[in-house]
Parts: sequence; structure tokens; C-alpha cells
Amino acid sequence: MTVEHLNELLLICSLVLLIAVAAVRLSSRSGLPSLLIYLGIGIAIGQDGVGGVIFDNAELTQLLGYAALVVILAEGGLGTKWKEIKPALPRAAVLSTFGVAVSVGVTAAGAHYLAGLEWRQALLIGAVVSSTDAAAVFSVLRSVPLPARLTGILEAESGFNDAPVVILVVAFSTAGPAEHWYVLLGEIALELAIGAAVGLAIGWLGAYGMRHVALPASGLYPIAVMAIAVSAYAAGALAHGSGFLAVYLAAVILGNAKLPHAPATRGFAEGLGWIGQIGMFVLLGLLVTPHNLLDDIVPALLIGMILTLVARPLSVFTSLLPFRVPWREKALLSWAGLRGAVPIVLATIPMVSDVPGSETVFNIVFVLVVVYTLIQGPTLPWLARRLQLGEGEEAADLGIESAPLERLRGHLLSTLIGPTSRMHGVEVGELRMPAGAAVTLVVRDGTSFVPSPTTVLRRGDELLVVATDPVRDAAERRLQAVSQGGKLAGWLGTGAERAGAERRPQEGAAERGRRRGVG
Repeated sequence: MTVEHLNELLLICSLVLLIAVAAVRLSSRSGLPSLLIYLGIGIAIGQDGVGGVIFDNAELTQLLGYAALVVILAEGGLGTKWKEIKPALPRAAVLSTFGVAVSVGVTAAGAHYLAGLEWRQALLIGAVVSSTDAAAVFSVLRSVPLPARLTGILEAESGFNDAPVVILVVAFSTAGPAEHWYVLLGEIALELAIGAAVGLAIGWLGAYGMRHVALPASGLYPIAVMAIAVSAYAAGALAHGSGFLAVYLAAVILGNAKLPHAPATRGFAEGLGWIGQIGMFVLLGLLVTPHNLLDDIVPALLIGMILTLVARPLSVFTSLLPFRVPWREKALLSWAGLRGAVPIVLATIPMVSDVPGSETVFNIVFVLVVVYTLIQGPTLPWLARRLQLGEGEEAADLGIESAPLERLRGHLLSTLIGPTSRMHGVEVGELRMPAGAAVTLVVRDGTSFVPSPTTVLRRGDELLVVATDPVRDAAERRLQAVSQGGKLAGWLGTGAERAGAERRPQEGAAERGRRRGVG
């Protein structure tokens, strides 16, 4: 490649990125999933489109797809709130293991007996499409006001189930159906255990190091956090464990560790995640040949119907039997099993391994993902409303920026009072900050001033709080509590807790029983 070729490549890539960014705006207005637009861009510049670019390197697509998935899982883990997924971990663990097995078996049986595929192809398709896509779940669910217990289950499941599915697809691609199924189960359990151990260890060590080392520039913090997350994937994979599980768990720990410059880190990771999504989907669109899809449309629609209407609901309802989850929540979880780039990337594994019929598998998976994502994504908010599982607007958590003051052994916290924050109307003295923390500056309407204890805070104010190292966490917790529950939060609880207490006496016995069943 010459410098001139590099210049042309940079121009094309930048134009594709700009078009993709504009497409996000279009998708947010129309409800059309953005991943379909990215795939469309790849198809448009491919050999059957206006660009005429011929690209058929499945191995390169797989490698770049893996790299993009690592970044997407890291971004999703950094944005996952531990308090939301902690109660959902048992349910998500069963869904991502036993639920995957049920989904693979039912989908493969339908593909074999109804679509007429050979058993190896049927098992490959069943395994490939049984993984919910982290990028699709993270992007769609964060715009749908679902209860935290449901978003926790779906986000944790999408972060966990990539690992066993990758192991299954690799096993079916290299040796076909395993002769001894218990050996395969043992390998899956071992790889998951190694990946979990590596991810937890690197995440904890990375969070400890980031909290005790003051870097000379704030821009280094996001780079270091992402490097730690990616190193968890690499270490887990090199240890013959699940690198995908390792990177997700490490990112969850880092994202909930109250690191310095956490909002900036999440913004940096989100930008990388968008680049990963755009690049991966455009590349997959380039890899597919549209005129070769015609013969596989009917089998793809049939298998997708089996997956969406039979396999996924059956896996959800059977997996959640021990947890007494209400049927309405099971119905929503069944419909919210979103597919995206992950199944298409996994479909390149048999192509790289030269499995007979692998092109058919890829084409079926591609059509299935496009059609059923187009159906499921836009209808998910409507279904949530019909099942009465949507939630209204709540006071949003504060985004608190933290910068270390190494010589002073303290931290400078910056937070913005949002439009729904109950901190509006509270006097600075009524914040009751812990000893060792104080509001030192208020920025209002572009003007900064030093507040007095009787200064009344307003929406849109930005507060600068200096806190010593021992009370930093307590200061953040106090700001969050007042934002959600007002100045009496210490006695009456947060706004969400008070609303729950007010609603509970009005609920009937059946509803109270449902809440206890959910846990």
C-alpha cells in the first residue's frame, strides 16, 4: 500500500463513518435498528451495490469481528450497573447456559426436520443464533424504560452467553457433533471458569491500581481502563478460557469501581463501541453477496420463526421455572432475545474451517438476523407497554466526574444537577456532606461563585466538591441520595424508595405476592 492508497482509504473510511453517524439520527427517529443501516451501507458499497467492492475474506472478517466484539463487550460492561445486574445474576447464568442448550436443541431440530438441513448444518445454525447480541441489547434496552430487574437479566445474559456459544460453534465446526456430549459440557464449564477467574482478577487488580495511581493527564485514564479490559480478554483466551466472559466481567468491575474521570472513560469507551459496531456491520455487509441469498430466504424465515416463537420462549420459560418470574416478564424476555452482529460473525467460523455447506449457514443466519431484528427491535417498546412493564421517568443518577489531587490526598468531584434531580431547591448546608467534604464552587448560567450554606441550588447548576480520600465514596453516595430523595433522603429514603412505599399499601394481595416472587 502506498501513501496515495492510504489517503484514499482514509477518505472512504471517514465518509462511511460520517454516513453511519447520520444514520444513527435517522434510526432514532424512525425506530429502524441502526445495525440494519450499517449492513445496508456495506451492501451498497459491495460487489452488488454502487461501490462494486469485491470482498470475500471470511477469515479477516472473523478476526476483525472478534476485535470489535471485545470492544463492544468492554463498553457494555463499563456501562452496566452492578446494583441492577447483581439480583439478576442467577437468572442470567441459567439463561446463558441451560437456556442456550434448549435453544440450540429446538432450533437445530426444526432446521433439520422442517427446513431439511443436514444435522451438522442444523446444529451450527442452532448454536450460532442462540446468542443474543450485546450491542443490540445494550443499545435498545437503554432507550426502553424497562424495570431494572429485566434490563439486568438481559444485559447480563447478553454478556455471558457469547462464551458458551463460541465454544459450541467451534466444536461443531472442527469435528461436527461431539461423540461424547459430557466431554463437551466439561470443556465449556472449564473455559467459563477460567475466563471468569481471569476477568475477576484482572478487573480487581486494574481497579485497585487505577484508584491508587495518579496519572499526569486525564486523557490517559480512559486509555488505561480500556487496555486493562482488553488485556483481560487476551489473558483469558491465552489461558484457554473464555476471553469474552473475562473482558465483560473485568469491565463490569472497572465500571463500578468509582474510578477517576469515570464519565470521560465511559464516553471514550462508548465512542470506541460505536466504531466497533459500525466497522463490524459494514464489513459483514461487504462480505455477503445479495444475489446468493435468494435460495436461502425461505429456510431462514422458517428457522427464524422456530427460534423466535418456539426455541427462545421455551428456553426462557424452562430456565426461569425455579425463580417464580411472572409470565408477563417471561414473555418480554422471550421477545427481547435480540440478535445482531454476533451470530453473523460466528457464522464465519465454519466458513474459515471449510465446513461443507458453510456458505448456506452464513446466508441463512444473515437473512434471519436482518428480518427478525427489523421485527423485534421496533416492537419491543410496544410490547413492554402492552404487558404494562414500562416505567415512567425517574430522577436520573448524577454523573460525577472525579479527578485525583495527589498531593492533597483528596479528590475534586464535579456534578451537574439534572432536570429531574430532587437536589433542586436544596440549600448547600442541607446537603449534609460528610466531614472532610465541602461544596467549594457553583457554576450557574456561565457564572461561577463560592456558595454559602444558605445558597439554594437549582437545576442546571454544576457543583465542584472537594473531598478527602477517606470520605470520597461517602460524599458521592450523599450527592446521589439527595439527588434522588431530596434533603430528607437520609431519613425518608430516596425518591424511588418513597414511591415504592406509597404504592405498596395500595397494591392487592396478588400484586404483593408477585413482587415477592420476583424477589
